[in-house]
Amino acid sequence: MIRYDALDALPVRGALPALDGALDAHGTAVLVAPPGTGKTTLVPLALSGLLGEGPVRRVIVAEPRRIAARAAARRMAWLLGEKVGESVGYTVRGERVVGRHARVEVVTTGVLLQRLQRDQELAAVDVVVLDECHERHLDADTVAAFLWDVRETLRPELRLVAASATTDAEGWARLLGGAPVVEAEGVSYPVEVVWAPPVRPVRPPHGMRVDPALLAHVASVVRRALAERSGDVLCFLPGVGEIARVAGQLGGLGDVEVLQVHGRAPAAVQDAVLSSGVRRRVVLTTSVAESSLTVPGVRVVVDSGLAREPRVDHARGLSALTTVRASQAAGRQRAGRAGREAPGAVYRCWAEAEDARLPRFPSPEIKVADLTAFALQAACWGDPEASGLALLDPPPGGAMAAARTVLSAVGAVDSHGRATERGRRMARLGLHPRLGRALLDAPGGSAEVVALLSEEVPRDYGDDLVAALRTARRGGDAYAGRWRAEVRRLRAASEGVSHPSAGDCDDRLVGLVTALAFPERLAKADGASYLMASGTRAELGEGSALRGAAWIAVAAADRPVGKGHARVQLAAVVDEDRARSAAASLYSESQEVHWADGDVVARSVERLGAIELAVRPLKSPDPVLVRDALLEGLRQEGFGLLRWSPDADVLRQRLAFLQLHLGEPWPDVCDDALHARVEEWLEPELGRARRRADLARIDAGAALTRLLPWACGDAARLDELAPERITVPSGSRIRIDYANPEQPVLAVKLQEMFGLQESPSLAGVPVLVHLLSPAGRPAAVTADLASFWRDGYKGVRAELRGRYPRHPWPEDPATAEPTRHTNARLRR
Repeated sequence: MIRYDALDALPVRGALPALDGALDAHGTAVLVAPPGTGKTTLVPLALSGLLGEGPVRRVIVAEPRRIAARAAARRMAWLLGEKVGESVGYTVRGERVVGRHARVEVVTTGVLLQRLQRDQELAAVDVVVLDECHERHLDADTVAAFLWDVRETLRPELRLVAASATTDAEGWARLLGGAPVVEAEGVSYPVEVVWAPPVRPVRPPHGMRVDPALLAHVASVVRRALAERSGDVLCFLPGVGEIARVAGQLGGLGDVEVLQVHGRAPAAVQDAVLSSGVRRRVVLTTSVAESSLTVPGVRVVVDSGLAREPRVDHARGLSALTTVRASQAAGRQRAGRAGREAPGAVYRCWAEAEDARLPRFPSPEIKVADLTAFALQAACWGDPEASGLALLDPPPGGAMAAARTVLSAVGAVDSHGRATERGRRMARLGLHPRLGRALLDAPGGSAEVVALLSEEVPRDYGDDLVAALRTARRGGDAYAGRWRAEVRRLRAASEGVSHPSAGDCDDRLVGLVTALAFPERLAKADGASYLMASGTRAELGEGSALRGAAWIAVAAADRPVGKGHARVQLAAVVDEDRARSAAASLYSESQEVHWADGDVVARSVERLGAIELAVRPLKSPDPVLVRDALLEGLRQEGFGLLRWSPDADVLRQRLAFLQLHLGEPWPDVCDDALHARVEEWLEPELGRARRRADLARIDAGAALTRLLPWACGDAARLDELAPERITVPSGSRIRIDYANPEQPVLAVKLQEMFGLQESPSLAGVPVLVHLLSPAGRPAAVTADLASFWRDGYKGVRAELRGRYPRHPWPEDPATAEPTRHTNARLRR
């Protein structure tokens, strides 16, 4: 018997006429209705005609989560006074409860995606409702794009409804061809906000890790809320592990029942939460209860302020969840749960000042997640670039390129990105393409290992995948139950596809299956750690049963805070032959010639990615590679590797001086410039060299002369513009010091410069004259001799004449005869 009293109490009933009108006129609509208004339950029943109004239609409701799909189907069946599977059924991965006469079927978006790939027309379906589309799950966005494509090209009569509690209504309306937006009024009560930050600072979340101090604080806030408020308490936590930990800290609550609700919770627990209890309850939940589920009796919400969002998990090679600060939108959704049935309160476990710094909305999954599975779905749909799909946000180009690389490596797409027959088989398996590859290519029995790899294995199963498999086989926990169901599904899905997965997996094949799924995470022992084919180093935990294995295939790893290496969480022993077979696409043979440890190293190397399998000396390396290695040595250690005579050093300094003051055509001889023109000045000497010792025999000065401006004739002016020596008034030829290219230095005894009125200049630059005492020590420095003779000489004469009486010290040096000799010698 239909429960009309419950149906009539749902606020969304008032929006049904507008929704029907929108669908009749446009075939599409965006329904915006707050949580608890009945959009998930009443709307599908009304659209299907099960309430005795309107035409008979077959309706599919797509939910982002399995728990929400089951709950919605149960609620609709209850409203009709029926059992699930009669008029209303549901299908989630590994479970289908749908009778022959069902008119409403609730499915997960993943199931609908698979169904669309098999039957693009959805011939037996009249209406599809995309529920909770504001959550922006990747599967949901993909399903919406595919459905719009179907409506545009194959079935214009197919009706589409995008439904959400809070969404970008204008964006979805645009996406669905200008669909009308229908809004339903909700019934809500005021919710008091209580700011309850921890007394002491807590560490921010990292990966899947949450500071235990924060969880202890959340448990204390739950106890506080129970003491200060009436009604049930709904506590939001990021994941299953955090729920279990807080539940363990809530012992001794007397007559209060503590329930744990998440996607892995048993059906009995889910049913208990969704119905009113006799005892007061604390419901610990993930974000599944933000909008997908309605929990009656709640008057208080405790919000940890954390959520899990998908990210590319490079440790597992899959899209995985990471802990983040919940968005402001999520905070509003969570708080609203306290005001559904009466005035309530929300205890927020962070400071009010932090609230404005939180992100406004959660990140769309298409922008942050691994897109390998999405890229395969798009390729199977016939749009490898996803450029023709109606998506609110386009997929990032880099993520799509990375996805296509993986798909190409596993044979899922051809060189043009189009799906191969093998890729289509993978898409139908309902697995990540990596795991699909392992299921297809491994010998029989691989379904057991693939099922383990498709969901995070409990930590207490250990890090040895073989041992974890044995634990799952004999286990009676919830994980083992889900694992067995997934094994059955995979065996059925893969039957007759490639290698039938019948019977149990041989323990010796566990490593091979893992390696087929994650070839870049094959790892070889290298000292105290392992080197993965990807180039990442990984370490085993203390007491790991895997210690001592020469090779392992890593299924999961993480990078602890402050650590340089990854930490293995789950792996299996594998032998080298199986490693080579699984990662054949990573195998390479190459001649490696490079500069290492101060000389040229030439060797022949077999590699599996970054792992060296075999190394042999290379007797006759490619001369081009040798030359490149020598150049690398010169870049690393500098041109000091060549033979620089004193004359060569001076030539380089002279050229640097001319380039600085005259510019072209005089060459730049700094290291970078010499590297850039190495072919011009260091050949053919470099071509004949084979090792460091050969570089030391190259005359750098002779090589540098090749850079002189011979073509224009200016090279002949080198000694004129920047001579090595100049003749001073005494007749001596004195060497010029060009070490400072800004201003050359002439160091000469003072008496040898008598009679010179002006300082010498080179290339228009006055030379800096260091006037030396008879003992060769600096007596004065000047770039203006005339000024020195006039003003500075008297002081120098007075200081030095007594010490060096045998040398001439005329009163007028500007007119005196220059000399290299003493007075005594002059008299002789």
